[in-house]
Amino acid sequence: MTSEPGLSGAMRYVLFDVDGTLIDAVANQRLVWRTWAERYGLDPDEVYRVALRTRPMETFAQVAPDHDPGECLAALHELEDEDVRSGAYTAFGGASELLSALRPGSWALVTSNYEHRVRGRFARTGLPVPEVVVDAAAVAEGKPSPVPYLQAAARLGAEPEDCLVIEDAPSGVKSGLRAGMTVWGVNAPAAVDGVHRHFGSLREAVRDVLAFVSGPRPEGREGSVAME
Repeated sequence: MTSEPGLSGAMRYVLFDVDGTLIDAVANQRLVWRTWAERYGLDPDEVYRVALRTRPMETFAQVAPDHDPGECLAALHELEDEDVRSGAYTAFGGASELLSALRPGSWALVTSNYEHRVRGRFARTGLPVPEVVVDAAAVAEGKPSPVPYLQAAARLGAEPEDCLVIEDAPSGVKSGLRAGMTVWGVNAPAAVDGVHRHFGSLREAVRDVLAFVSGPRPEGREGSVAME
């Protein structure tokens, strides 16, 4: 675990990952990849194992090297868009309470997905959408590069040291840490390497996230890890 960056200003910000952090989309992602794999006559389980570790274009190169990657991507996007329209989505416990309590202009979404899908999922789950959404189309380098989180901070007018990143995945955690931000992990049984604090669920983190943006810095938080 690492020590949290110093928090310089009175104004603090929260930057959220989406899938796996605010919205439970695991079943949807598995179904989309299964349908895609079956369309190409591939083993769905193997395709999904690869997709969990790589970006789509890298997945296609490994599991369907003889197919046009552009065509593969178009087919995947078609399935993902249909899933947004018809799939069943669930917001993690505490998500609505937390996002609704945050001051406008104090938080953003940073996702490897596309904004229109995020907005569709949020509309389905009743979650509010912030002014700033940094999606896959907004940056040339995705997570674990620090670029997505740095862009979100810049668009909010925030300094990196005044930002709290909420993540569930190793690539996102690395992205936030490389951006020089405080990073808390949620929705995992064990802490991702590098997080400053770990919570088993998003709901368990709600009180502390709100305290981060609105209250004084708790004593003894520097370098600590709260195993909630």
